This record gives sequence, structure tokens and C-alpha cells, in this order.
Amino acid sequence: MIEYKNILFCTDFSEDANIAFVHAMDLAKRYKSRLHILHIPDASYSYRKHGVNEHVPKGVENGEAFLDEDIEKDATAALKEAYEKKIADFDDYIFVVRRGSPDVEIIRYAKKNEIDVIVMGALGKSELDRIVHGSTISNVSRYAHCHVVAIRNPAKQFTLPGKIV
Repeated sequence: MIEYKNILFCTDFSEDANIAFVHAMDLAKRYKSRLHILHIPDASYSYRKHGVNEHVPKGVENGEAFLDEDIEKDATAALKEAYEKKIADFDDYIFVVRRGSPDVEIIRYAKKNEIDVIVMGALGKSELDRIVHGSTISNVSRYAHCHVVAIRNPAKQFTLPGKIV
């Protein structure tokens, strides 16, 4: 029998992540699991306005900043604003903000917290990051110790070029 005690939902607040949240919430309710809702602000050492619109500290303009308490508080507030109403009467959840490279930190958090399954959107916000570092979901699914579920956005259909025979 499959038993998921801890489910990790990872978000970058993208449309795909919001669709994945519905699936993570369904799994958590179905298996009576703890739902970990994780966000890793873009680039913990350098905030690029052209990258992803993230929780940039006040007074930092296209420069370097380290993830500090204010950024963590803002990111946690954004998690609560985005997901708390959607959680409704479900009460076994935790909001988590970590700093670092998303794929590494997701895997590290999952291992440390005995996560049974990780749920993520198949695509996220940052195309630039995917080109430079590779797909976060791809790296997580390759190296995680547990199951990884990539949720596709049905509005983004991929079609193979050419004629399919």
C-alpha cells in the first residue's frame, strides 16, 4: 500500500505551480499527510529584476543582496497570501522559505524532512534560469530520494514538430 506521510509542494508562484498545488492538496487530504509548502526566492545572492519578480529587499536596485529576515518574512507572507485561503479546512501544513539553488535546496529539504513525494509544476517562471542551470524539476527528479510528480499545465500543450505517423 502506498503511504505518503509528508508531501512537499514547491512553488515559484507561477501558473504551473498553482495548478500543481491543487494536486498536492488533493494528495495531502487523500493520504492525511503533512503538506510542506516550500518557496526558494530567486538567486539568494543576486536579485536580477530581469529574472523573476521576487521578494527583493527595499533599497536594492539590480545589485547584490543576501536573503535576510525581511526577505524571508516577505516570502512567507507571499506564501500565506497565495495558498492559505486555498487550504481551507486542512490543518496539517507548514510554510517554508529556504535560500540557495532551488534544485539543491528542494532535495536537501526533502531528505531532511522525510518527504515521501515532491509535487511541482512542470514549468516555472524563469526561462533564463532553465537555460543556465537546467530545469529545476529535471534536476530534482533525477537526484531526489523519493517520488517526484511534475504537473503539466493543460493550457500549455506541447506538440512535436513535423507529421506524427
